[in-house]
Amino acid sequence: MEGLTLLHDAQKTVLAAALPLGLEKIGLLEALGRVLGEDIIASRDNPPWDNSAMDGFAVRWEDIKQEHAITKPVVLKVIEDVPAGKVATKMVGCGQAIRIMTGAPIPKGADTVVKVEETEPAEDSVRIFKQVERGANIRPQGEDVKKGDCIIAKGTQLRPAEVGMLAILAKSFVLVYQRPRVAILSTGDELADLDERFDETKIVNSNSYGIAAAVQETGGIPMLLGIAKDQPAALKEKIAHGLNADILVLSGGVSMGDYDFTKAVFKELGAEMNFWKLAIRPGQPLAFGKIKGKLAFGLPGNPVSSMVTFEQLVRPALLKMSGHRSYGRPVVQAVFQEKFSKRPDRRHFLRGILSMDNGVLKVRTTGDQGSGILTSMVKANGLIDVPEEVERLNPGDTVNVQVLSSQFWVH
Repeated sequence: MEGLTLLHDAQKTVLAAALPLGLEKIGLLEALGRVLGEDIIASRDNPPWDNSAMDGFAVRWEDIKQEHAITKPVVLKVIEDVPAGKVATKMVGCGQAIRIMTGAPIPKGADTVVKVEETEPAEDSVRIFKQVERGANIRPQGEDVKKGDCIIAKGTQLRPAEVGMLAILAKSFVLVYQRPRVAILSTGDELADLDERFDETKIVNSNSYGIAAAVQETGGIPMLLGIAKDQPAALKEKIAHGLNADILVLSGGVSMGDYDFTKAVFKELGAEMNFWKLAIRPGQPLAFGKIKGKLAFGLPGNPVSSMVTFEQLVRPALLKMSGHRSYGRPVVQAVFQEKFSKRPDRRHFLRGILSMDNGVLKVRTTGDQGSGILTSMVKANGLIDVPEEVERLNPGDTVNVQVLSSQFWVH
């Protein structure tokens, strides 16, 4: 536990400890982005009946089949108009047609719809200039959804398409996984919050807000606990409050200078810790374990380190607890544009800028990669993943990049 833990092993440990939360029923308009906690079974067909795919005329195909429709159009008697939302009261007979709008049910007797553009309507008749196939421009009953089919599976994250389908199926409420509540605590006498007066001896507590935003983006509910002073009693009290949440995320206090202090408080609270250091950069000082059954993360105090380690460990835990089946960011391969070297015993995450250049995905760093340079995260749309064993990268090398934003600059 005291040595360096490989990130891959740390991720396995965290995901094994993170269990999906319970379910709750919410309104359809609140469901976007949530993970479905039930299989959605269609209670009826969609469309519920054969309907017109076009504005036109419902006819019998036997009446319009001919080879020379342009020079000798078919003339049919129009016996009724059927707008969308209405049902025909008459049956289409020999030599007859019913004017029909998109979405209206197909009248009895008709088996084909001719688009209005291929006709010449008159007051009580219509001339048809084009032969179409039998069944043309008709959406058959159950074409989209058949009764009894599983339309959306449990574990699906609901996008606008799924919300629309749930509306079609008349699901005004759905069961979804609960959102994890994340208690966020920053530590250090040197910190000042946004609403405090501070001078040059203080550092603004940016980590709490950056982590809170990352929690929200992931679908969790952030709970800001403020700042704990460098006193065991103060830290213990704040952490105790945080244990009312599903996850505790502590920022700062796990580096070498504060290591024994934080460890002692965790131990006093009965923490079962799995690791204290990761073989990554940025973010080597990182603690993870459980306190009274709740997941507890101790992230580094440097703002970039806290964001990078959140991405690699906290975010996957939140996603699993929210019911997701996939826990990582999308990963793409890109052509590296610079030179880079490192020790072979650390996995590095370089802040990178992905761009598409003449169909080739390329990536370069954001510049200085210091763990206190938050602008490196502001500029980044990806994290360049450099494995432990790789010591050098040269221009033209292919690298894996975790995508933070899909907005690539094309030039």
